[in-house]
Amino acid sequence: MSTINLSLGVRLSSEATPAIPADRIIIAAVVEWRGRIAMFRRSRNLGHDGGRWHCITGFLEAGATPEQQALEELFEETGLQAKDLLDLRRGPDVVIPDGSGTPWLVHTFTALTSQRRLTIDWEHDSYRWTAPHKAKRFANRVGWLDNVLAATGHYPNAVPTPQT
Repeated sequence: MSTINLSLGVRLSSEATPAIPADRIIIAAVVEWRGRIAMFRRSRNLGHDGGRWHCITGFLEAGATPEQQALEELFEETGLQAKDLLDLRRGPDVVIPDGSGTPWLVHTFTALTSQRRLTIDWEHDSYRWTAPHKAKRFANRVGWLDNVLAATGHYPNAVPTPQT
């Protein structure tokens, strides 16, 4: 599998992926229903990104595959179980630098569901369904969300073109 390094704008082979500590490896899952995506507003009770819109995320726990972690996070944060999913599509891995330039490895997914109603947990205080191209209208979204939506194909042509 290749990795898109968004700080460099290039697609890297697995062997060329920079060494990223385990505490900086996450999954990011975009929930999709009938062509719309769910935007989740983080609870203001959280110390990180409170009140900002994003997708489902979680740290990759030791011993879990990215797919297993994605399913766990989807269940915890939306109530969706594997039986509620029409498909769990693996997107490319992306390397996204944080505000201080430290790289994070993000395993991306699209979770296609037949369920319109979600049961959000304490990490969120709201969610909204929107057309993917309208996600940019959520002005208070986390900065990396556009990278994840591009990687999963929800923003076509937004991922930097690999340089040869």
